[in-house]
Amino acid sequence: MNSSRPYLLRGLYEWIVDNDCTPHLLVNAEMPNVQVPAGYVNDGQIVLNISPSAVRHLHMDNQGVSFEGRFGGVAHSLYIPSEAVMAIYARENGQGMVFEIEPPVAEGAAGPDDDGPSGGEPPRPAGRPSLKVVK
Repeated sequence: MNSSRPYLLRGLYEWIVDNDCTPHLLVNAEMPNVQVPAGYVNDGQIVLNISPSAVRHLHMDNQGVSFEGRFGGVAHSLYIPSEAVMAIYARENGQGMVFEIEPPVAEGAAGPDDDGPSGGEPPRPAGRPSLKVVK
């Protein structure tokens, strides 16, 4: 099953903007394929203002978030894979969502105990659900 993170990111982004708030992303800048200005990374993380007035060419799809932004007056092209987004929230009130770390899953790969469905029943999900309450 596809990760729900990119879908939640897009929905929460729209919700924050529709409520006249400023959407911010908290990003793990140390994850593979993250392209952000290194000089603005602090403790391996960066907070990005992704409001329509702060960025150009914002594109959010199932793989990641890309846009052009200015840092210290210099334009940069940024790319953040979906799994590198740690949180999305409104600057004004902090409402949004924090995401749990998702282990990378190779397509079509079976886990060590995954023999596939037996007896016609789907396998039971492992672990705790990662639902968050959004007010």
